[in-house]
Amino acid sequence: MSERQKAVLVLDDGKVFNGYAYGAIGTTSGEVVFNTSMVGYQEIITDPSYSGQLVCMTYPHIGNYGVNMVDVESMIPQSSGLIVREGSPISSNWRAGNTLERYLAGSHIVGIQEIDTRALTRHIREHGAKRGIISSEETNPEKLRERFEGIPEMTGLDLVQQVTCQKSYIWKEPLENNWYSAFDRPNQLSLSEKRLHLVVIDCGVKRNILRWATSLGFKVTVVPAFTASQAILDLQPDAVLVSNGPGDPEPVDYVIKTLRELIGQKPIFGICLGHQLLGLAIGGSTFKLKFGHHGGNHPVKNLQTGKVEITSQNHGFAVDPNSLKANEIEITHINLNDQTLEGFRHRELPVFSVQYHPEASPGPHDAGYLFQQLQNMVLSSL
Repeated sequence: MSERQKAVLVLDDGKVFNGYAYGAIGTTSGEVVFNTSMVGYQEIITDPSYSGQLVCMTYPHIGNYGVNMVDVESMIPQSSGLIVREGSPISSNWRAGNTLERYLAGSHIVGIQEIDTRALTRHIREHGAKRGIISSEETNPEKLRERFEGIPEMTGLDLVQQVTCQKSYIWKEPLENNWYSAFDRPNQLSLSEKRLHLVVIDCGVKRNILRWATSLGFKVTVVPAFTASQAILDLQPDAVLVSNGPGDPEPVDYVIKTLRELIGQKPIFGICLGHQLLGLAIGGSTFKLKFGHHGGNHPVKNLQTGKVEITSQNHGFAVDPNSLKANEIEITHINLNDQTLEGFRHRELPVFSVQYHPEASPGPHDAGYLFQQLQNMVLSSL
């Protein structure tokens, strides 16, 4: 058996974790975040919202069911690196086409395993999100610390330009029939009804958002984040969805401007980063969370129904509820862990958004009703 390649994770506050290479051999950097999902690592690392981040999986055993080319949320892995306690060297699943480690290596994603992920998670919870460097090339922490000067903070960073599509396209793939239960099956429009046209502003959109919209019967057109409002209106959409994505929402001023010009003209639904961008477009403000929300088990209360949803989340920024005008905006959802804002709607205009991920993938399906809510809002506005 050949000797394994040593690797090291160094944080910008000096904390060091020694382990072994997992995935590609090399050096990578980004903001270190932890994700509490027990499964769904493939969807997580291919989610464009993780661009610029080193993802630490808190579940100790990762990779045991391998990877396939169906469950990806984008064409390639998007996270800057992966941190796991124990990476499975084999995959055991009839759908698997590769092991996770080979998939990472083939995609040039640097990772590290066999570190104390519990200690890392606790450190981030206590001291906040940190910039980190993973390297299996240079394992001297002192030499790696010298590189932090060239690694930007997440605050003030526009990463949307790195993940948005460069030209418009039509999406046609629906959800798989076995993906959802009979309780959250989309109510597709009948053939006798008008086929609604949904334009999706791609800030780093996950494929499952597009699958949900297609399964509802929408014609789905995806446009780059830098698309002007008039170009969107020229497509004659019945509604606009602004998607999830990575980074700080404040520097993404081109999308904020577009949304300001679209509000009141078309129904709008925002998800995750799209929620934050809508909050800024209506005059609110955002702030950075201490360590963010990343995982598939976050409780959110729907203030309109009183029900609690277990949700999938991935964000490091939040909208300040006190910055929203109460006479114009109604808060609809709150996070039960820290009381942060999870959803709002405009009191007069067809505009609403949520901070979490109703499309799941991975995560529970509790919030799938929000896509039906979008459909109902569009139909009522016609």
